Amino acid sequence: MPAEVPLYKRKRILVPAGLLFITGILLLLYHLATIVRPPEPADLSPLNRPVLNPDSGFLVCGDSWLKQGKSGLWELYLQGSPFDRGVANGKLTRQLLFEQESAFVRQIRELVPSAFQRWFLKYFIYLFNRKMDRFLMDEFRQEIYGISLSASDSFRFIGNAYRRMLNYHSAHDIGHALQELGLVGCTSFAIWDEFTEDSALMIGRNFDFYAGDDFAKIKIVCFEKPDHGYGFMMITWAGMIGCVSGMNDQGLTVTINAARSKIPFSARTPISLLAREILQYAATIGDAYRIAEERQTFISESILIGSGEENRAAIIEKTPDGVALVESSQHLLVCTNHFQSSRFSSEPLNQQALQDQSSLYRYRRVIQDITHFSPLDESKAAMILRDRNGLNGSDIGMGNEKAINQLIAHHSVIFKPGDRLVWISTSPWQIGEYVCYDLRKIFHTFAPLRKCMDITEEELTIQADPFFGSAQYENFLRFREMRAQLIQALNQETAIGADTMFFAAFHSANPRFYEVWSLSGDYYTMTGQRNQAQEYYRTALTLEIPRWSEKEKIIRKLTECSGKK
Repeated sequence: MPAEVPLYKRKRILVPAGLLFITGILLLLYHLATIVRPPEPADLSPLNRPVLNPDSGFLVCGDSWLKQGKSGLWELYLQGSPFDRGVANGKLTRQLLFEQESAFVRQIRELVPSAFQRWFLKYFIYLFNRKMDRFLMDEFRQEIYGISLSASDSFRFIGNAYRRMLNYHSAHDIGHALQELGLVGCTSFAIWDEFTEDSALMIGRNFDFYAGDDFAKIKIVCFEKPDHGYGFMMITWAGMIGCVSGMNDQGLTVTINAARSKIPFSARTPISLLAREILQYAATIGDAYRIAEERQTFISESILIGSGEENRAAIIEKTPDGVALVESSQHLLVCTNHFQSSRFSSEPLNQQALQDQSSLYRYRRVIQDITHFSPLDESKAAMILRDRNGLNGSDIGMGNEKAINQLIAHHSVIFKPGDRLVWISTSPWQIGEYVCYDLRKIFHTFAPLRKCMDITEEELTIQADPFFGSAQYENFLRFREMRAQLIQALNQETAIGADTMFFAAFHSANPRFYEVWSLSGDYYTMTGQRNQAQEYYRTALTLEIPRWSEKEKIIRKLTECSGKK
């Protein structure tokens, strides 16, 4: 008869085995809870369509095509069923999609340098987004799935291609709601009647979403003619079917501006896909509002809607809890990053945003500019979108979040909905030329394009900002380069060689920007030169600081430097 195993030895075996069993069960439950199945298209024939190259720099797949315009903007035309458009989109933009995904991954690694934190973030997002596809229209799932079939296997460590493409559509929402990363600080306005030269509705917007310089390099002007709904255009990037700025062939425009949000517990409809649904299926402001009422979102957003047919605009304020409509009898609407309706304006989060952030300041500056320049045409609208100054024309430093033009814009756009005209900025930011497209021509004259040709309205081009290429512009580029070098030194706690010369050049490059001086204070604190650090912090506090929380942080650092409690 075998000897009985002592109790302490049994515990040594059973406890790890039990923990391993429980871990396995939890992993299985996690996997089952987060599994996302792609849709099953009824017609797979689009997969067999080849990509042809009938002309230099021009690609065709079925009835869809892609080319790069003289401006540097990529121009994409898509037609057909949702899956058909998605497959054509993926095949035509395969290389762009790889470059865009590479840029996105690099930016995530920069924002989250810890490998463990990135691993945790990946599985958190899987859990957070586990039900997101249930809130999406089937046609959007089909379109995203079609694109995903051309995605690179190089990024499978993030997840399979379909799951990645889905999750990328919620990146704006998650970053905005959970981390307040400062990636989004957009400004837009709508004017009509006495504020425009021809009394027709005009809309201007800066999409100040910053996810790294590389991410913004590949901008796509997408013209899409779906088999259901209206034809539309939007400014986007490879893999993205959601709308952040767009206009349809009915003269209805959609632009989105982030607002302060509660921390959500799970994903619903990404705001860009709600905006896309409005763009594809709404002809009037009333249509847009009804669609917004029907959808559940997980962040708060202001959606500026312009209607060429009605010659007016309105703001739809959307939260996870409800929706409100903001209209104006003054023929003028300004939309930054706070709510204005009676329903949401008094909410604590909105009041906190008004007190701490730059939204109200930018709102007031837009009002000043419109009042000064009206009646406006598209060139004057571009001047407002390019405005780098603060209230009353004050110098607040280049790149300040309180400026309408923060010199970080992914794109800037001007709409004349009644004429179906759209002007889109070219690099860098919004200081290059604005090139013009006529939607009536795009969906009729240029839809069956079979060779590379210019599809812009060249005679309507808005010239580049005189700031572009100036000595001040060169100073700003030097400031950005030195700022990155200084932040790296601070993160790595390393000294900068010849630091006296470095800081003299750094200060002269952008002297009215508070961050120049606060970062200098951080460096001299790190190197133990506290008297000099105090001087720099005091200088920073005399300048225009965009957020109250940032000002408090500088005051705290100054107090610590001076040894006061």
